[in-house]
Amino acid sequence: MSPTPKQPWTRRLLDVGCTLMSELDPEVVLNRVLETAREITGARYAALGILNEQHTELDRFLTVGVDEKTSRSIGLPPRGRGVLGVLIDDPRPLRLADIGEHPRSYGCPAGHPVMRSFLGVPVVIRGQAWGNLYLTEKQGADEFTQADEEAAKTLADWTAVAIENARLYQVSERRRRELEQASRGLETTRDVAIAIGEEISLDHVLELTAKRGRALVDARSLLIMLREGTELVVVASAGHVRDVDGMRLPIAGSTSGQVLERGHVERIADVAARLRPVQREFGIPHPQAALLVPMIHRGEAVGVLATFDRGDEKGAFTDGDEQLLRTFAASAATAVALAKGVQSDLVRNSLAAADAERSRWARELHDETLQSLGGLSVLLSAALRHKDSAKTEQAVLEAVGHIEREIDNLQAIITDLRPAALDELGLRVAIEVLVERHREQNGLEIESKLALADPAAGELRLEPELETTIYRVAQEALTNVVKHAQSSNVRVALSASEGEVLIEVRDDGHGFDADAKSQGLGLAGMHERVNLVGGTLSIESSDQGTRVRACLSSRAVATPQAAHQPDPERAVS
Repeated sequence: MSPTPKQPWTRRLLDVGCTLMSELDPEVVLNRVLETAREITGARYAALGILNEQHTELDRFLTVGVDEKTSRSIGLPPRGRGVLGVLIDDPRPLRLADIGEHPRSYGCPAGHPVMRSFLGVPVVIRGQAWGNLYLTEKQGADEFTQADEEAAKTLADWTAVAIENARLYQVSERRRRELEQASRGLETTRDVAIAIGEEISLDHVLELTAKRGRALVDARSLLIMLREGTELVVVASAGHVRDVDGMRLPIAGSTSGQVLERGHVERIADVAARLRPVQREFGIPHPQAALLVPMIHRGEAVGVLATFDRGDEKGAFTDGDEQLLRTFAASAATAVALAKGVQSDLVRNSLAAADAERSRWARELHDETLQSLGGLSVLLSAALRHKDSAKTEQAVLEAVGHIEREIDNLQAIITDLRPAALDELGLRVAIEVLVERHREQNGLEIESKLALADPAAGELRLEPELETTIYRVAQEALTNVVKHAQSSNVRVALSASEGEVLIEVRDDGHGFDADAKSQGLGLAGMHERVNLVGGTLSIESSDQGTRVRACLSSRAVATPQAAHQPDPERAVS
């Protein structure tokens, strides 16, 4: 028995099936299905009706074979009444020689082309009707054949598989994009958190937040506005923005102010029509879309993130962008609040340290200089009462001695406040002068090992704040040695290597309880100074002696000076 010959459309359907399976755009799939259906069945017109979510009527109606002019004259697309609705109610193939003779036929609207023969097959996805394939006006015959019906059913099956495949791909791609966006959001938040851990500067945190926030939602421009009283102040920007830092706008009556006060996101599709004040005041050239998100920290709105124009095409922002920026804004608000808090703490601590320093020098002046000047006044007054010139001369000589000692004391205080050598000759020479003064005035045996030079470039200069901190640590440590340690030998070491500067003062004195005497020995001030520049201070003390060691980052080393050998005697004088 010879094999049954294949239908002429079988090979064509196999080719179409392979093509449909490789297509991942649902719209392309639908158009190819319609064209293929016409070609295989010989229909003049083909249509796909896609059901709504309730499967009660047609949500979309796609056609081929009807030109645009005719389509306009027909009017609104059908919703699935009449014969088209038969397949909605009963999703099984329907083949008619004359559509007008069917009991459910309503006839055609004015301008509709004549259609008699009809073939309809359902498109079923996962056992549920998704839509229907409609074919009309069989060319070259009065009606569609059983073979046409089989071909249409096979094509409908291919369509269902291709549509489901394309849908799954789109869902997968959407989830992939969402995951990528979420990942970028987490990375951005992580970067800001790490930056806060490494850098306490509010300006740096704001700059980083602006740049990361802009990249997160692919915005062309971003502004950060923080609340100051009744105004919002632009404190940072990124992207296509022109000189708006410091710009102020009132909270009352502005769109950004409404976002701040209400704590709600505002997504704007038409900036020119809806944004107040007008867009030119934001320094952004011709913005079209905007996304304004409140920055909320502990229930309080502290500012607003304003982004403008998504991507190179200046598109509108999406729901996903809104969710990402809302989450990022919360992290940014925490970052800004933390940085502002740290900055305030630093200012308070700096003022407290300055007050403590002033109190110290006030005691020095009161206990030594003022008392000595009072004694000098008594001495000179007594000399004036003497008639004996020899006694008067002796009193004057003593007064001159007093004056010279107080001049030395005042010079020492001035040097302690800000040694000239530190500014003129650098840290190493200033510490050499400090060490030499303690040798001469206090009779200490001090071994100094001060190395702060690059063999190729000469003496290194650090940032002024860093040099001052290192000098003060050495100064306070040596003062404690003189006043409290009763030490006979002291070692001072200064070195710089691999981005760090180390200062160490070690003595062989009695030692002390650091916790019990930290205030009296000025250790709190040393800790505060070192912390302010991001360094670490360790103090070890026992009955064998004390070691004070500070380690500071030299990330801001200035350009090395030319090698020279400064004269410590000049610095002392």
